Amino acid sequence: MKTIMIDPGHGGSDPGATNKGNEETFNLLTALVVREYLVSNYNVKVLMTRTGDQTLSLSDRSNLANRSNLDFYLSIHHNAGGGTGFESYVYNGSVPTQTLSYQKIIHEEVIAAVKPFKVTDRGKKRANFHVLRETKIPSMLVEVLFVDNSKEVALLIDLKFRQAVGISLAKGVAKALSLPAKESDNLPLFKVIAGSFTERKNAEDRVKELKAASFESFIDTVVVSGRTYYRVQTGAFSVRENAEDQITAISRVGIDAFLLSEGSAPVPIPTDPPPTSPPEPTQPPQPPGIEYSIKGSAIIQAQQLNEYAKTVNPSAPMVGEFYIFYGNLYGIRGDIAYAQAIHETNFFRFTGQVKPSQNNYAGIGTTGPGNDGASFATPDQGVLAHIQHLYAYASTEPLPAGTPLVDPRFSLVARGSAENWTDLNGKWAVPGTTYGQSILSIYKRNIDNALKSIESQKILLNNALDKLK
Repeated sequence: MKTIMIDPGHGGSDPGATNKGNEETFNLLTALVVREYLVSNYNVKVLMTRTGDQTLSLSDRSNLANRSNLDFYLSIHHNAGGGTGFESYVYNGSVPTQTLSYQKIIHEEVIAAVKPFKVTDRGKKRANFHVLRETKIPSMLVEVLFVDNSKEVALLIDLKFRQAVGISLAKGVAKALSLPAKESDNLPLFKVIAGSFTERKNAEDRVKELKAASFESFIDTVVVSGRTYYRVQTGAFSVRENAEDQITAISRVGIDAFLLSEGSAPVPIPTDPPPTSPPEPTQPPQPPGIEYSIKGSAIIQAQQLNEYAKTVNPSAPMVGEFYIFYGNLYGIRGDIAYAQAIHETNFFRFTGQVKPSQNNYAGIGTTGPGNDGASFATPDQGVLAHIQHLYAYASTEPLPAGTPLVDPRFSLVARGSAENWTDLNGKWAVPGTTYGQSILSIYKRNIDNALKSIESQKILLNNALDKLK
């Protein structure tokens, strides 16, 4: 399997080119699209020099590339200086013919994809850039558009354009390196069944009981040996261990569950008695010292959001940057929206009705059994839809200029009906009497995790200083 490194230029204390846009942010957003498309469609290992707002020197990047046994290195940048258009670079010294071939294939793939946007082709170029000169494998650097050009910044904010660039870069890399397409694995799903009943009312009571314990579920009607049963399903997993973890978690709240493998022979139907009435939900403690309004600025960085999700689910998608970017664009608290996504998806494990492939992190349009809700082509688009849905609730203003509407239920929201997160109770989730409080409780834990990370960094820095004394 080939290994590729994607390097989003700049970051941290080095924002790159700044004017009407911030280069480091656009670099990372584009790089994440490239990574997602490659790992989703090809058998390839993809490494990233950074996945958040980290500071890396040029030597850090080239050294990391040289010790990673790579087949290709792609550095993604955005330009400044009053120009317009897309250009690509390879080293202007001695390079293998293969490197020039890679540049031609990738460059032409991008130009073809952005042709509908009338982007100027600035050409295939060569330069003495550090990351091209010092990396010992085929390397290429791209400058996508100009962040000091108003028309091009409007394109960079446009999801469709960024997708076109990111996907075409990925396709170009795949074509240049002859990456094998990923085959469908057709793995079985392991369903977690938290009760199977002959009376639908009993199944509905079980769903309420699970909801009170923060487990999403739905009723699946099946016929076994001529008899109808109402199964309460609370998750479907491609990995058996994850399904077993869900069963263990449910058992802790006093509910029995069993595993059902898709495609296997029918299992014996449990004879559970009807569930008892669900306990009254308790009010989660509200985090002290946190602004509760939906509108506002994030205080947690994208990298810290991703790190928190991975403390529970190491396979969580890296969407923190999207939440911060779109949150800032719409004036929505992207870090709390991320906490809402964690609540809706169970740390992106999708143990409820929505499937991971839907890229629906907010349960948009999931109105009950048989209606799995909206699907979005990419994680980027799914996050944008989530932020737009919050914007519909929190604001009566039109969408920011030049931004496409991707939330399919935007027009169904009573505009401006929710100023604070707790105002979503009974609106986003029904009955959802503590929905907003649950989101804020997750957000508080995210803040606690970020503070611990900062303290750990302080200890490491102090230790380093002690050694220098």
